[in-house]
Amino acid sequence: MDSLKGLYPFKFTPILKDKIWGGKKLEDILGKKIAPLPNAGESWEISGVEGDVSTVANGFLAGNDLQDLIEVYMGELVGDSVYESFGTEFPLLIKFIDANDDLSIQVHPDDTLSKERHNAFGKTEMWYVVQADKGSTLISGFSKEVTKEEYVKAVEDNTVMEMLNTEEVQAGDVFFMPAGRVHAIGSGLLVAEIQQTSDVTYRIYDFNRKDADGNGRELHTELAVDAIDFTKEDNYRTAYEVKNNESSELVSCKYFTTNVLELTENIEMSYNKLDSFVIYMCLEGAYEIQWEEGTVEVGLGETVLVPASMENFTLKPKGQAKLLEVYIKENM
Repeated sequence: MDSLKGLYPFKFTPILKDKIWGGKKLEDILGKKIAPLPNAGESWEISGVEGDVSTVANGFLAGNDLQDLIEVYMGELVGDSVYESFGTEFPLLIKFIDANDDLSIQVHPDDTLSKERHNAFGKTEMWYVVQADKGSTLISGFSKEVTKEEYVKAVEDNTVMEMLNTEEVQAGDVFFMPAGRVHAIGSGLLVAEIQQTSDVTYRIYDFNRKDADGNGRELHTELAVDAIDFTKEDNYRTAYEVKNNESSELVSCKYFTTNVLELTENIEMSYNKLDSFVIYMCLEGAYEIQWEEGTVEVGLGETVLVPASMENFTLKPKGQAKLLEVYIKENM
């Protein structure tokens, strides 16, 4: 690997995941080629998860994987503070999810519990609804105050759905899911998901579904109880305001900041004060990233990783484009 050449915006080969609840929207709406899978539930756009590390698809570093890049370029790629915190492990997992059927209801442990039980990071995440069939819903948190004892009894009685908060959603809705919040994506939703790099999930309810052999999927009832935050929130949906041609904040936490960018004209991006990589997910339209050394064209459904060393460049929409912008703020 030639470490002397300048870094550039990286595209990666999507890692498509066959899921029993998956559909065809990743191809029909986002233009991804899902064959030979009959259906695809997830497209892992940028991943450092062991066994599923993303491979560069463009430029002179094509064929190298994300871990290779971090090992060679370190802070130049991810930012010095990010490298100091995570080393060669990429801290975020970026996905598109197509739920053609309801996903199981689940919860993720926080960093402390996950480290103790699995020697892994916890999982705080967020969802941006890219497309929603009419009447589609998701589950976020509880609809009423619940004690741990009441929850355990509801699981035993098969009535846990009665205490969960269901939201009807549409395109553009945003939900933040801190570790500990019970949640599930409902059928008919295409979602962009930004999360900590972690594959630790506790399944707490699966609608009594059976597989082809008549078996239910494993539930993690006992593990989940200690991971759940039983706090009831007044509003689980994230409120935000969009201003054209500038970054509009959706979510900011110590694990990631996510903004939405609605572009109708060229804008100059300057990240001189940010010590982090920047990720763009293209949700609508197409655009170019232009910098001193070149141009990268980005289409609908494509995700790009801009290295921390590229502090100044121009985003040039082709007509108009909508992007999610993701990075890590230092010392949050």
